[in-house]
Amino acid sequence: MDSVESPSNRTLHLLSLLQTGGEWSVVELAERLDASARTVRRDAQRLRDLGYDIHSRPGPGAGYRLRPGTKIPPLLLDADEVTTIITSLLVLETWTPEDASAAVARGKLEQVLPPALRRRAAATALSTQILRADPAPVDWALAGLLADAVAQGARIAFDYTDQHGRETQRVVEPHRHFLRQSHWYVVGFDVDRDDWRLFRLDRIRSARTLPGTYAGREFPFASIEAWLASDFGRAEQGADG
Repeated sequence: MDSVESPSNRTLHLLSLLQTGGEWSVVELAERLDASARTVRRDAQRLRDLGYDIHSRPGPGAGYRLRPGTKIPPLLLDADEVTTIITSLLVLETWTPEDASAAVARGKLEQVLPPALRRRAAATALSTQILRADPAPVDWALAGLLADAVAQGARIAFDYTDQHGRETQRVVEPHRHFLRQSHWYVVGFDVDRDDWRLFRLDRIRSARTLPGTYAGREFPFASIEAWLASDFGRAEQGADG
């Protein structure tokens, strides 16, 4: 039976064991981690997904080793945690422009992340625009999905409930998500409506990335602020609450 240790702490413990060098059998690792062999294999795969070069030997006496010379970043984070940290630092950069420490910290963090997480950090920085406003809760998994879609030129589909309670299904090419008046929004091109639209993140459900990539669509305004100030580019249309 697995221990009650959290998955993140257990995976960090596994990484520290592999960092000592040599090959560790699955049995040895399971004993040291107080976990099942299946859990050891799952945690090893999680480290691979984060970009660590872990070699395995299959068959009887299966084992794992960390490739010699692998640079070990000092942090063990998952993709959603990286999105949380990068977005928080972007908020500080926007709200305290006279203090460069947040930008410096973000640069240092990106340097020590493994490749997969470095891509998520870059995608989050690319896709997030912070407007001056008070902080608000956000679904970081959704924010990460939007970030990856922007970076990869992908479309997302989701169920949306507008301010009048109407429920619709949308297919959108996201452009930027941002914080405004205590709510997070995403600006994107609504494919079915052939127009740029604004969606509140807390009204989005069942968001998923659609297969395929698409040529980047240029935002037709100088900035999101200009678009909002122009009543979404038209007198009566353009927003979906």
